[in-house]
Amino acid sequence: MTSRINYFKIAPKAMDILLNQEQYLSNQFSSSETLSASLWELLKLRVSQINQCAFCIDMHSKVALERGEMPVRILGLNAWRGLPIYTHVERSALAWAELIVSDARVSQKEYELAVDVLTEPGLLDVTLAVNAINSWNRISKAFSPTIEKMSE
Repeated sequence: MTSRINYFKIAPKAMDILLNQEQYLSNQFSSSETLSASLWELLKLRVSQINQCAFCIDMHSKVALERGEMPVRILGLNAWRGLPIYTHVERSALAWAELIVSDARVSQKEYELAVDVLTEPGLLDVTLAVNAINSWNRISKAFSPTIEKMSE
């Protein structure tokens, strides 16, 4: 198989924009009273599941485990609505993420439900986090970076 482009080498300034966004989100989720670093990992993993990005699912599953996430919460993420192991804030953020990844229009009621739980700054940060992982998913799917070793 022919290798695909190295996007970091071809467009380093564009990749820096995405990396700077990651740094911003890391700071926001680590310092927020509403959001958490664990939630950020769950969002990256859930959106990657929706987008069927194998590279990102592999990476973010490993990172979540390394950062102390419980395996049961990673394994159950695809069916989070039916499991009582996610907090109210996590449920709100996951619902919002699924909504904005879909083609559906966000209703005023859905917006109000999300902002009531996540706060305005939190809702913006969740939206930016979804946007960020969507970008990475599409880059990974288009240019197929190598997965060194899939998790067992």
